[in-house]
Amino acid sequence: MRSAEDAPPRCGCAAPPQGGAAGGPAEPDPRRLLALALVLVMSGCASLGEPLKAIQQAVTPAPAEATPAAAASAPVAAAPVVVAAPVPPAAQRGFDDARRALAAGRADDAERGFRALTKSNPELGGPHANLGLIYRQAGKADQAVAEFEQATKLSPEQPLYFNQLGIAYRQQGQFAKARAAYEKAIALDAAYASPQLNLGILHDLYLGDGARALELYERYQILTAGKDATVGKWVADLKNRKPGQRLVSKKEQP
Repeated sequence: MRSAEDAPPRCGCAAPPQGGAAGGPAEPDPRRLLALALVLVMSGCASLGEPLKAIQQAVTPAPAEATPAAAASAPVAAAPVVVAAPVPPAAQRGFDDARRALAAGRADDAERGFRALTKSNPELGGPHANLGLIYRQAGKADQAVAEFEQATKLSPEQPLYFNQLGIAYRQQGQFAKARAAYEKAIALDAAYASPQLNLGILHDLYLGDGARALELYERYQILTAGKDATVGKWVADLKNRKPGQRLVSKKEQP
């Protein structure tokens, strides 16, 4: 049967990113640690697939983790950058230091750096989002949820944070909350592909609503120009699935 692991946040403070922020949990390896580093966020904005900008504070979600091969590398539609107030220079330096620590595999140092930022700059949601990514990577589900919840409270306009919160809720088995978080991410940015996919997987695997899952998978395919072969197979599977038929393993996208 399909197993899922959700899809990530954005908006932070400087340094070039990739295209896919922190997603669900998986074994730590240099590639994933780098993905997390690229997903670092400061206060209230993010953009998939484009360099993070210090002033605009953008963040990109990390690659779909452990999804079936094709899904893992599938491109995700970029979410709009929301320009927030400039980050104080001292906070920017602290963020950059924490980012470098995470990129170097020093998760403990990165955690301390982001935690310090939550105290010195309590108005910023990005440090909390990055702590959520670090805790989820470490298997600390409750702490991850708490940090993502705080990030969404401080930066309620950030769809990436809600997508990450949905992943965290799903991993805790809180499916109703996961659905609400994904739906909020989509409401904030209907062109943001990751929550479309994650919500589809939630309906498919956990809520038993194949019809709704099919709609969401097809929407995701439109947003990503049909480049995700794995999701294409899921669409075909749903269209041909017979009642009671066993599902195939699948994971959400960060």
